[in-house]
Amino acid sequence: MIQDALGNIDYEESGAGPTIVLVPGSCSTGAAWRPVIAGLGGTFRCISTSLLGYGGTRERRDGKDCSISHEVEVLERVVRTAAAPVHLVGHSFGGLVAIALVLKNLATADRVPLASLTVLEAPAVAMLREAEQERHLFGDFREMTDSYFAAFARGDAEAIRVMIDFYGGAGTFASWPPRVRAYAMETTAVNIRDWASAFGLALSRAKLQSIDVPSLIAWGACSHPAARRANALLGASLRASCSVEIAGAAHFMISTHAREVAGLIANHVLQVASQPRRRLPRGWGQFLSRHHRRAGEER
Repeated sequence: MIQDALGNIDYEESGAGPTIVLVPGSCSTGAAWRPVIAGLGGTFRCISTSLLGYGGTRERRDGKDCSISHEVEVLERVVRTAAAPVHLVGHSFGGLVAIALVLKNLATADRVPLASLTVLEAPAVAMLREAEQERHLFGDFREMTDSYFAAFARGDAEAIRVMIDFYGGAGTFASWPPRVRAYAMETTAVNIRDWASAFGLALSRAKLQSIDVPSLIAWGACSHPAARRANALLGASLRASCSVEIAGAAHFMISTHAREVAGLIANHVLQVASQPRRRLPRGWGQFLSRHHRRAGEER
């Protein structure tokens, strides 16, 4: 746990090797990454956290200010606490927060050490809004959130099922264990703030093309068409990126396809670690090479 003047921030660490910071999506905590961490086999230094209002991370937003900048501040603190070049991995809304941190990093002299970026199906709704031919898919996101918000305003305790089933397919919410459903319902108001943050983030192809951090964008082959297309556009907009569709997976891939996700992350991190980029600050390349060798020896 990180003690912060604005409230505690979840911080859990395990393993040794290149440092990976794992950012979960909404309705979950850092614990959601445990199957993926197990798949990584202890050969990486894995740091997990939780977004605002989840787990032990204190909410900092109010109903009037849901800017994603509040999430970025928390994630930036996690990366600085890691005190090493970080391979940043974000799932769902956590992926959008990770992108926002990378963009902030480009605009400031006091940068955090980011070695690579992996985004697993972020709600990059702005990519669909920007592309005129994709406006119908943006409309799918908008229709879902309007229906979801209206159900919550009516007092529907299970309103969040609208969002969960949009992502995972009809019946996904009902298939979850009671404890998981209960946590999602308990944190519905937090998730609604997350969606306000997502729609408020001004992403564009031009902005994304300024990112030169080695990036991997992945989405599920069985995910909603709007989510698949948004992430395909995201991957196509990043200069130093590759894109992967995970066969048989839908949005909640870090639990249903943890082994495949772990393999993608490991391959991406080790490829970046074995080829330090010239733009890394002094000493980072030696650090990455040293830890890559150590991971290979431990295997």
